[in-house]
Amino acid sequence: MTFISVAEELTKKSFTAVENKFITKYLPELDPVAVKVYLYGLYICQNNLKSYTQTDFANALNITEEQLLYFFKYLEEYELVIIINQSPLEVKILDCGNVYGTPKKYKPEKFADFTKSVQSIIKSRMISTNEYMEYFYLLEEYNFDKDALLMIITYCVSLKGDDIRAAYIKKVAKSFAAEGITTAKKVEDKLSAYTNSTPSLINLFNAVGINRSPDVNDEKFYKKWTKELGFEDASIIFAAKQFKTKTIEKIDNALAELYKYKKFDVKEIEDYCKNKNSVLNSTVEIAKALGVYMQNPAPYIENFVNIWCNYGFEFSTLKAIANYCFLHNKGSFVDMDEFIKRLYDEGIVNFDGVNEYISALNERDNLIKSILSSCGLTRKIINWDIESLNKWKSWGFSNEMILEASKISAGKSNPMAYVNGVLSTWKKDGILSLSQLEEKSIKEPTYSSSKAIIDKSTIESHYADLRHKAEEKGEKIFERAMSDEVYGKLHKEINSLTIKLAFAEIRDAKSAEEIKKKIGNLTKKANMRLKELKINKLDFEPKYRCPICNDTGYDKDGKQCVCLKEFVSKFNNQ
Repeated sequence: MTFISVAEELTKKSFTAVENKFITKYLPELDPVAVKVYLYGLYICQNNLKSYTQTDFANALNITEEQLLYFFKYLEEYELVIIINQSPLEVKILDCGNVYGTPKKYKPEKFADFTKSVQSIIKSRMISTNEYMEYFYLLEEYNFDKDALLMIITYCVSLKGDDIRAAYIKKVAKSFAAEGITTAKKVEDKLSAYTNSTPSLINLFNAVGINRSPDVNDEKFYKKWTKELGFEDASIIFAAKQFKTKTIEKIDNALAELYKYKKFDVKEIEDYCKNKNSVLNSTVEIAKALGVYMQNPAPYIENFVNIWCNYGFEFSTLKAIANYCFLHNKGSFVDMDEFIKRLYDEGIVNFDGVNEYISALNERDNLIKSILSSCGLTRKIINWDIESLNKWKSWGFSNEMILEASKISAGKSNPMAYVNGVLSTWKKDGILSLSQLEEKSIKEPTYSSSKAIIDKSTIESHYADLRHKAEEKGEKIFERAMSDEVYGKLHKEINSLTIKLAFAEIRDAKSAEEIKKKIGNLTKKANMRLKELKINKLDFEPKYRCPICNDTGYDKDGKQCVCLKEFVSKFNNQ
């Protein structure tokens, strides 16, 4: 009777067939993990598991995809499999009756001196045949000089001690090979350069509490920080402490962040870290001042506030600018950014300078409101008003003279255009002050020809007023819709998501799709609410008086519109 038998229940189960030759010939020779890979590959093939991926395979055996590829190459050496393609990975399992009749192995006698040297370096344990096979593989496949690989093994043992595993040695050796460092001379030069940076790395590790010796990978990071990014040792240590980093990778992330914002010196890094929380709090305050709902401050900090701070604006100054922007219908970070860039281009950065600039703008706006009021107009200020005022100032007129002209223009069909005509006539007659006006006893100029009144600026002003009236009507309808609590909330949510979508489309396509769906659902609800309020969303858009030119005076071909000709004719006959 044999010492092993099969239970009856087992005979009723499904099985994966394995050639006896694999068990008798290959099993005693192969690395244990390679056996797992081979058997699991048979299982997948024989059970027709076509949906299995390379990742699934590696996860099932609790190894990495890189290790999976390594063991397939290992099996390929024994002619048990053939790798058809590495990316994506495609492997064919062969029968065990390989061409040579015996497993393909490296000849130990070829590496006799090498094996003695390795064993003399790793003294605390006996090196297995399989481990030697892996070193032979490095020599053959990566074209290492024997002395070069021995130097790498010696270096690794000096770092990790005699109980070092082969996996670490292979990792280091492959990193050398990736840089083309496979000769003894190149390895010596590499290790010499590393030795020069070792004291700095040891100081860094001691300072932040990393309890291990530096290795070659750490040296790569150090070279990047000092050579590519330009950090000095003191700044690296200080940054690591400030960011409370305990790994080389987190130190790298911290320095990348500092490099992005051009913080290199210890003092700069200290100020940056102190201000980090202040930046967050200030961003929240700016958003409140602008009337912006902010679910996640990070994109606003990165794309706006940090940049403004780098320009030299202080938080108190930014808060003042945000208040101004809100009061002047620039209630978004994008609008505020445009205003700040204008200030920066003009060299206005500090608090006093910004205050003076804003005060000047407020004075200008108050003057324009007075002019509009004198003309009998109650509308909002438009860009054309600002441009007209700047033009009149450039002609040499004082505020008093401009207001006088606006009083004369009250009740006219297009008062702002009439102000332009009055001032242009006074300019022509050399009347630039109230005293000159009183001397001439001129209350209102008479116009003998259309040339004095109908100039380009008069026409542009007329059409600007027409467009503004059309746009103002749409704005009032929109304001009525926004005054509804339900629609107003939905509209704000849609705007907030639209901002998030702009960032998501750059960074995360999947997240962007989810945001688009949310916007679509909210838009449907908003449209339904407008129907309940009996508001047509199309009425948000301006309804221009002239459908041919949209109140510009010129058709799509750039020719004078019929309405422009009628306006000129009517104006000449006033």
